[in-house]
Amino acid sequence: MNAYDFDGTICYPDCSVNFAIYCMNHHPHLWLTFFPKAVRNLIRYKRGKMTRARMMLEFFSIFRVKDFDTLIERYWDTHEKNISAWYLAQKKPDDLIISASPSCLIEPIARRLGVQFVATEYDREFGVITDNLMFAKGKARYMIDHGFPVIDHFYSDSLADTPIALCAEKAHLVTDKAQKVTDWPALDPETLQKVHRKINTGWNIHL
Repeated sequence: MNAYDFDGTICYPDCSVNFAIYCMNHHPHLWLTFFPKAVRNLIRYKRGKMTRARMMLEFFSIFRVKDFDTLIERYWDTHEKNISAWYLAQKKPDDLIISASPSCLIEPIARRLGVQFVATEYDREFGVITDNLMFAKGKARYMIDHGFPVIDHFYSDSLADTPIALCAEKAHLVTDKAQKVTDWPALDPETLQKVHRKINTGWNIHL
C-alpha cells in the first residue's frame, strides 16, 4: 500500500483555502463576514495568541454553508485538474490519502479517484472536530492504532510528516507546487531541527 498526504503533495493549492475562496465567490457576503475574521485569526496565530488548531477550527466554520454538498461537488468538477499528473500516472486502487484537511473535502475527490482516505473528522452541524487531527504524529498514531498494513511508499510535502515517513518502507518529499518528487532527506541534526520546528508549530490538540 502507498500512502499520500494530500495538500501540497498530490494536489496544489491547499484545497481548504481554495474551497473557502470558492465559497466566498458564490456567497459574496462571506467576504464581509468570514474573511475579515479569518485574517484576524491568522494574525493572532502568527503573534502566538492563538493555537493553530483553534485558528483552523474557526476557519473550518465556512464549511457549514447550507449548500455545501452541492458546492463541494461543483468545486471538484472544476478543480479535479489540480491533482498532479505524476500521481495519476502511478495511482493504484489500494492507495491511501491521509490528510489534515476535513474529511468533507477529501471524501468527494477520493471517491472520484477510487482510493481510500483518512482525514480530520469535522462535524459541520456542530462545528467541532470529532476525531484525531491528521497532522504530524497524529497520522502515524492513527495508522498504528487502526492496524493499517505496512506502507510501501509514503509521499508528503512537509517534514512534519516525518513520524509516518519513518513507518514506511520508503518515503518521498514532494516540492515545487506538488510537481517534484525526491527521496526523503536523511535525518541529520539539521534536518531533525527542521522536523522539530515543523511539528511544534503545527496543530495543537489542546484547543
